[in-house]
Formats: sequence, structure tokens, C-alpha cells
Amino acid sequence: MKTSLIILSTVVFLTGCMQQADEPRIPVRAPAEIINTAPSEVWQTIDNQNVLRIELETGYVYVELNAQLAPHHTKNIKLLAQEKFYEGLNVYRFVEGFVAQGGDPTGSKMPVKAQKRINAELSHKTDKKLAITALDGSDGYAIRTGFLNGFAVGQNYGGTKTWMTHCTGTFAMARGNEINSGGTEFYITLSPQRYLDRNITVFGRVLEGMQHVQQLQRTPVEGKPYNPIKRVDILSDVATQDQSVFEYLQTNSAEFEELVAARTNRPEPWFKFTPNYVDVCAITVPTRRKS
Repeated sequence: MKTSLIILSTVVFLTGCMQQADEPRIPVRAPAEIINTAPSEVWQTIDNQNVLRIELETGYVYVELNAQLAPHHTKNIKLLAQEKFYEGLNVYRFVEGFVAQGGDPTGSKMPVKAQKRINAELSHKTDKKLAITALDGSDGYAIRTGFLNGFAVGQNYGGTKTWMTHCTGTFAMARGNEINSGGTEFYITLSPQRYLDRNITVFGRVLEGMQHVQQLQRTPVEGKPYNPIKRVDILSDVATQDQSVFEYLQTNSAEFEELVAARTNRPEPWFKFTPNYVDVCAITVPTRRKS
């Protein structure tokens, strides 16, 4: 144990990966300033055909689906939404600090056009390296992490396998022990759960409304419906009732790279120690309603 500590401290000393409080700071703007001054051309409008609107008792949760990395799951849950599969169901599992899971706890409700089970899409395979905005530094769960079209992702060494990571607000498909047993039961992560990466299909992220997920009942109350799901719609299908449009700061832009630098070493004078490190779940992709 003593030898390991000596080696570790030597590596840190030689690489200089820890920026001490008395070291000069590299001029970087504060995250809020970067976001607030980013020009309109680096904000990407999200296609409402790939946004789910989940109506809970306290309000709407808007979820962007990742049709690039999980096309079959995206298509299937859109079919489930259009055939009103989730109406009358509920968010039946809430584990504090872990996930909120919704669907049919009995497993007896059958879809009409959608599939009850769908093959897992644990990673998206490409013949050539898929370019992402990669983060510097090591990650315990992936050779490389970064961002692709607004989504936090991990990659293999060659960049030919790409998957979404389990950060807060991740939207994924629950399953049983069999890898292809999922299809209708979704969950939303309440905090980062990276150890689940590549064990289950992740295919979306919450754009807005996490407060409604956090307000769900923890346990059933006698005489009261337990976390009912009122509706799940594709946002483009309810355009006459809901004109919401979202946009995100393009993750391949210079402004986003500057934001990563600001999150890696916070430039505000309040910070006296900056670790010269940030993990993929510590950077929330700036997302806003489009005016």
C-alpha cells in the first residue's frame, strides 16, 4: 500500500495534473458567461419528432431521443407513444438517488404495433472512428468519453463503438436478466450510474422537467394513485397544443470546448483549488427553450 501511494504521488508531481491554488490561472471565462454570450449560430434546434413529452401529475418531462445511437429503441418508443401504451400506467419504481422506472409493472399489457421486446442497442458500431468532442484525462468506465450531438457518450479505443453514458437525466430501457428482454419499461436516472454503461440500452436525455421526476412519490399512499403517467406523446404530434421548441449548445463548437475548459478548471475567483479534471457527467450540455 505504501509503495502504491509513493508511485501515485510521483506521477501526479511529474505530470502536473493538479493545478494548485498559487499557480497562475489560464484566462478562461466563467461558464455562465460562455453560455449567455454564445451566438445563435452555435445553438442547435432539436427535432420535435425525436422529443417525448411525458405528462406526470406535477407537469411535463421532455426527453430527447437518440435516433443515431439507438434507432430501433427510438422508433419503438415512438410507436408506443402513438398507440397510447403508457396511458393508465405509472412510474412504479422509485429508488432514491438511483432511478425512477415507468411502464407496466405486471408485464401483461401488450403493444399493438410496437414490440414488447426489442434487441438491445448497447453500443453503436461504425466502420471508421466516429468523431466526438472528447475529454482529456482518464475515465474508469471508458477508454474515451465526450459528447456527440448534445449527448454524453463513451467510446472504445478505436472510436468504432459509441454509447451513451448514465449521467443524471439519462433515459434508458429497463430489462430483465436476458439482454434482449427490454422493450417497454423505461427509466430515468436520478444521479450518475456509470456502472450500468453498456449493460443496458441508453437512448435519450431529459431536456426539461427533472423536477417533476424528483417530486414523484417514494412509496404508494393508500387510496391515491401511485405516480400515474397521464400521457406520453411525441412532441411534434401535439404541436397544436404545445409549441415548445428546444435547442442545445453544439458540442462540437468552440464555445462548448471553452465551456469544458471552464468546468475543468473553474476560473471564478471563489475557487482556490482547481483539479484540472472533469468527468463526462459533470458537464451538463446547455439546453434551453428556443425563443
